[in-house]
Amino acid sequence: MIKTADHLYLQVADRIEQMIEKDVMKMGEKLPSVRVLSKQQGISLTTAFQAYYHLESKGLIESRPKSGYYICRNKRHLAPMPGTCAPVRKPVSDVTVSDIVLEVFNHRSDDSILKFSVATLPSTLLPSAKMAKAVVQAMRDLDGNGLGYEALQGNELLRGQIARLSLGWGEVCTPDDIVTTHGCMDALTLCLTATTQPGDTIALESPSYYGALQLAEGLGLKVLEVPTNPITGVDLDYLDKAIPRHKIKACLFVTNFHNPLGCCMPDKNKQELVRIVEKYDIALIEDDIYGDLYFGKQRPTNCKTFDKHGHVLLCNSLSKSVAPGYRVGWTMPGKYKDKVLRMKHHHAISCTTLTHAAAGHFLEIGRYEFHLRNLRKMLHTQSLRYSQAICEYFPESTRVSRPQGGCVLWVELEEHINTFELFQQTLKHKISFCPGRLFSLQNRYNNCLRISYGNPWSKQVDEGLKTIGKLIRKMN
Repeated sequence: MIKTADHLYLQVADRIEQMIEKDVMKMGEKLPSVRVLSKQQGISLTTAFQAYYHLESKGLIESRPKSGYYICRNKRHLAPMPGTCAPVRKPVSDVTVSDIVLEVFNHRSDDSILKFSVATLPSTLLPSAKMAKAVVQAMRDLDGNGLGYEALQGNELLRGQIARLSLGWGEVCTPDDIVTTHGCMDALTLCLTATTQPGDTIALESPSYYGALQLAEGLGLKVLEVPTNPITGVDLDYLDKAIPRHKIKACLFVTNFHNPLGCCMPDKNKQELVRIVEKYDIALIEDDIYGDLYFGKQRPTNCKTFDKHGHVLLCNSLSKSVAPGYRVGWTMPGKYKDKVLRMKHHHAISCTTLTHAAAGHFLEIGRYEFHLRNLRKMLHTQSLRYSQAICEYFPESTRVSRPQGGCVLWVELEEHINTFELFQQTLKHKISFCPGRLFSLQNRYNNCLRISYGNPWSKQVDEGLKTIGKLIRKMN
């Protein structure tokens, strides 16, 4: 293969990163100048600059005016990872989290508050101009400019483009396998409604996304919280034994870049999870909303990739990557498709015609992958900068997750720190985050918090994290 300048700068950057990781080059040490690096590696000055810019974007080195580049971070010096939660004595619970969620998000519309609590991206990171063009094109193409109802299963162009996207995670599907929805939460709602009845028990990760807990509450379901590892995801041995014991009817898991832990389940675990749900003939509802926001070299697969008998209902949307307000989501419900369509007809009749057609046009000609590539780089950089600031400003005993995708960090403090009380204090400083109590039904994770790194790094973000750190130290 021809070695282009693009490949060369990545090769040089990777070599330097490896030396940093192995402590051959240490924190605080000055790197060779761009000119010296150029001569050492036999590359152009431009390529040498690109290599340093790449390392700087990852938070590994920093440029000091009139001095040069210095190593500022090593993964060995990061805060330790949070631990896996222990099983609880009373594993199955009724759901009661809505009051706490409402209190935390009561200030969502207040623009004066620095919101580390919201796991969505600002419009500055989204392709607003391209989406505006896509809306105009959709109005031209649709009968009656999009005023009529869409087909029950969804916009044909959009379903076709989603089917093409499925190649990215190793799945082969057709537009007929897909049902469009009003965002990912609507997809999850339809799938849960199609696979459970009020009073049934479902399995969720622990900690679990509070939206899933609220959804279970609204549908009258009980919840089993499954211990979850911050690297590999759900404890499958625990789950395998718990399904018959607690008569689990469905599992709802975020297998790629879980919210809030950030873990990505390895392929072998995904295969095993599919085997388990097939053994017990229950549904696995897979929330893949963060799957496209990976930081590695390729997109992770899904459990749906290994699903041969239709037990997996994959759910996704464009809400985290393109247009939250357009409410464009979908599900691949496998053997439950007819039930999901029936539920959709009962609840909504059809999706929003104009925005779904616009999303189809954008995916067809809007350079979605190019947009994602830039977005992933920015989110990766932000995750590293946020993590580094937390390590610097928070107490040394702090534990921080290391997500390889998505947009949230899970932070574990000393046990005596109550993060709901901390939240009430930070709100006085116009700063919000998500207290850990939101992510469980068992009065757990009171010493934890979730911080979104969706906002680009700025002086305001830096000062906000520093303020949280100071308030934590006062509580020690």
